[in-house]
Amino acid sequence: MTVGKGKYDDALTQAREACGAYSALLIVLDGKQGPGFACQTRVTQLESLPAILRTVADQMEADFKRGVI
Repeated sequence: MTVGKGKYDDALTQAREACGAYSALLIVLDGKQGPGFACQTRVTQLESLPAILRTVADQMEADFKRGVI
């Protein structure tokens, strides 16, 4: 589910506030409540998130291929 409060929303709120950010995204791979994610952002920024995540994924794949990770 990508809309509404999720199981990691409280953890994201803490991280976002600690960073002094308005928007943040948290991806959990092996958490106490299983895998999941939380996103807190302006509705106007939601449309850009898929492209940002694709860019991050492309960078990670390039790093794996170069042996950096």
